[in-house]
Amino acid sequence: MSRLALRLSRAIARVTGSAFGPYQTAVVRIGFAATWLLFLLREYPHRQELYGPDGPWSFGLAQQLTSDNHAFTALLSSDSRLFFEVFYFLAVLTSALLLLGWRTRTTSLLFMVGVLSLQNRSVFVGDGGDNVLHLMSFYLVFTRCGQVWSLDARRAVRASAARARGEFVAPDRVGPALWAVSGLLLVAAALTGRTGGGWLVPALMWATWAGAALWWAVGRWARTAEPRILLDVIANILHNGALFVIMAEACLIYATAGWYKIQGSRWQDGTAVYYPLHLDYFSPWPALADLLSANGTMVMLVTYGTVIVQVAFPFTLFNRRVKNVLLAAMMTEHAVIAVVLGLPFFSLAMIAADSVFLPTSFLLGLGGWAVRARARVFRRGAPSLPRPRSPEADEQPRVGFGA
Repeated sequence: MSRLALRLSRAIARVTGSAFGPYQTAVVRIGFAATWLLFLLREYPHRQELYGPDGPWSFGLAQQLTSDNHAFTALLSSDSRLFFEVFYFLAVLTSALLLLGWRTRTTSLLFMVGVLSLQNRSVFVGDGGDNVLHLMSFYLVFTRCGQVWSLDARRAVRASAARARGEFVAPDRVGPALWAVSGLLLVAAALTGRTGGGWLVPALMWATWAGAALWWAVGRWARTAEPRILLDVIANILHNGALFVIMAEACLIYATAGWYKIQGSRWQDGTAVYYPLHLDYFSPWPALADLLSANGTMVMLVTYGTVIVQVAFPFTLFNRRVKNVLLAAMMTEHAVIAVVLGLPFFSLAMIAADSVFLPTSFLLGLGGWAVRARARVFRRGAPSLPRPRSPEADEQPRVGFGA
């Protein structure tokens, strides 16, 4: 019994003492923010028809539907064209800020509001990738997704380094300003009754707003470390729970898709992949589709391979090597779907969801490669500056840093 209690205490200490998967969470944040940002930019010329006043799904129809299903959308607060244009611009802006990792606690919440509002405004616009983005935008709010590879992390490192050198670090003014503005907007929405439908999302926004105030107050006035430790423990539990849900959601998506495919006759006889390659809607490159479907054996292997990978993936999480092989296969498959079937945003959303399973060593190597590549680019573009010379080197040629 004592051995079991010891293991249980160690597990609790791990869950409460740190936020798991900081690099995986950062990649998920970057992936979904980039997916939504690129989608909004691509559909910018058609925004009015998709989600705005000019769409076939009218303002009145959207109000009737949300009154029945209680789906959250801030776009039903007003049917003004100006309001829609401002909201769409803010959705683009918050996606870009979340991608960069600026004030991720606030921008992740605003990102969720943008995703839910636009998608619930026109529920018949979208595909499976939008459903994944819909769910993941909600889960991201509970994660500490700005621990690494973010402007927040860089700001924290610089502040810590300045304190270590004994320098004065100015108090944060941007955070309290964002808190005050968001509080005014929440109060205005509550007083006017324009909370967007339902209670879950408004309650989450109020809880996040109150939690940010508590976190700031503890950091400013707490005389001991215990209150801050308690808040860290709560944040770690929420993060680790959300990360587990994201992983379970990805496994559920693949398991459900795989088992449903098994029941289809076209998947059973190995010809299912052939048919979407010859649909006009899913054939941006007809010549490429014809080339891929010309070999019957290849079509059969891809069909059966898709089913095997999707069904087997949740069971391979206990074997790291097999999991990594199937993960690479699934990401490659989604990349092929993006090109061959013309579904780039669906594929990006699924790759972003898959990235939660990427090994940390691979992500660290990828980050190091990105840093070196950026250093080379900026070094080549930097002007050449003379190095300090000694008197003996007067006749030596000057060599710039950019050489």
